[in-house]
Amino acid sequence: MATLRDIKRRIKAVQSTSKITKAMKMVAASKFRRAQQRMFEMRPYADRMNTILTNLAGSAEGEVHPLLAVRPRRNVEVLVLTSDRGLCGAFNANILKAAMNHVDELRADGFEVRISAVGRKAVDFFKRRSIEQRRAWTGISGKISYYNAQEIAGEIIENYSNEEVDEVILVYNEFKSVVAQRVVIARLLPLAPITAAEESQQVYNFIYEPSMKEIFNSLVPKNVEIQIYRALLESQASEEAARMSAMENATQAANDMIGSLTLQFNKARQASITKELMDIVGGVEALKG
Repeated sequence: MATLRDIKRRIKAVQSTSKITKAMKMVAASKFRRAQQRMFEMRPYADRMNTILTNLAGSAEGEVHPLLAVRPRRNVEVLVLTSDRGLCGAFNANILKAAMNHVDELRADGFEVRISAVGRKAVDFFKRRSIEQRRAWTGISGKISYYNAQEIAGEIIENYSNEEVDEVILVYNEFKSVVAQRVVIARLLPLAPITAAEESQQVYNFIYEPSMKEIFNSLVPKNVEIQIYRALLESQASEEAARMSAMENATQAANDMIGSLTLQFNKARQASITKELMDIVGGVEALKG
């Protein structure tokens, strides 16, 4: 049975843990607000740019840009976005599970799959399973910039343009709310043009200035950068929200444990006092006898 000193020591240890998790929650909340603002500012721009380009691609005649070329699928690259740090609940586990399931499905269908990873958690996950990674980017969690998206997009664009891959899939966590994130598996390349046969969509006849080629050469690579940047910001906001929620749950669990240990301490102390009183009463009775 634990002594009073042991219980008191455990209470102090759990109280220290509670202070740490509470501080981490406050830090995550501060980071989350900034990440959420950046993500909300980027969403409309990224959605609108993608919509415009798919409309442009639908009205273009012939192959006007290599990134719009739809080839028979043989080689598929999966780009997985995770965090560099843990202590964020099931954030990384969910994304890695979904990515592996999708990779297994692609391989079962006979496709050659290559993996690129963003975030130390993804890099370590695939290393432990001896899965080769074409490229890995780490150390950008919490300090995402547009330059990071440009660097990643440059690698992806070069490989697709050189026909080393026929399709690029992006896997990341989309922010839905503070307590919910949704795993998104989306095709990044080739950019799928909207056709007149698709419902609720309309293909327009555009007038290009200075020329169709120059516009596509400028906007299509930029769109790849924007979509990757948007995914990075979504992932960042989701990570901080998940960490904030996880630290709140940890703090609550620590407080519950402190309450339980305090009750146990009081019961043990009461039992000790009762035993001492019984010993005193027994001694008095023995002296009387």
